[in-house]
Amino acid sequence: MIVDGRAIADAIQAALREKIAALPESERPALFVVMAGEHPATKSFVSIKKRFAAAVGVPVEEIFFEEKEATTEALIAAIGAIVARGRRGGIIVQLPLPRSINTGAVLNAIPLSYDADVLSDEAMRLFGEGKSSVIPPVIGAIREILERNSIFLHGKKVAVLGRGRLVGAPAARWFPRFGAIVKAYNSETPLREGDLSDADIIVSGIGRPGFITPDMVKDGVILLDAGTSEAEGKMVGDAHPDTAAKCALFTPVPGGIGPVTVAVLFQNLIALGHPF
Repeated sequence: MIVDGRAIADAIQAALREKIAALPESERPALFVVMAGEHPATKSFVSIKKRFAAAVGVPVEEIFFEEKEATTEALIAAIGAIVARGRRGGIIVQLPLPRSINTGAVLNAIPLSYDADVLSDEAMRLFGEGKSSVIPPVIGAIREILERNSIFLHGKKVAVLGRGRLVGAPAARWFPRFGAIVKAYNSETPLREGDLSDADIIVSGIGRPGFITPDMVKDGVILLDAGTSEAEGKMVGDAHPDTAAKCALFTPVPGGIGPVTVAVLFQNLIALGHPF
């Protein structure tokens, strides 16, 4: 079954629209987006978030730095200025940042009460300990997809490809909470031939176009492709599209995990100030 992430996102959007409309105008949150440099995918990702925001009634404010003007100190100062205004809402730093920027320092400047992306070290620590009121958006998207398809995790063998902040690291922490048996593959523990053949669930966020092929997986696998990269001018995932034929669940790129991830970001935005 190919997952229709857009349909899931639309359902979440409708629910959020009602919740936000019910709030007093003074309590409706805003989304602040901090960006630096011209990355090919950045404008596209921000545009998607702005469209979703408009649909649910959330104003968006963009703070953009040209790459030649962007410094770690300038981005941290911009985050501080947003917080000082006291406006209810969330702050996201659109990744990747230019290499000259200390990304970790910038993310750690976001207070917990504004960290809708769950990317600061403190937010990640609380999430890892199960103490966070919000969930990393990609993991929230995975949860939505699994729950809506009645997938239970206890005893499932899960292979996590990559260890990035957005996908691999939080996925490796989240699945074991539900009794799943997790094996993480990255530069320190490279994937070997046959390693994916007994996995019940595969989560990939390595950004390697078409890396996972049908011969690498078993029939009935759940393949959660959260990798995004460009190939021949198109956005593609880590899994070759032909792999879908062997999957019980398959998330395509685009149109799978991506739209749901955006929707969960806005769930987080609301939960930071209004835990419904």
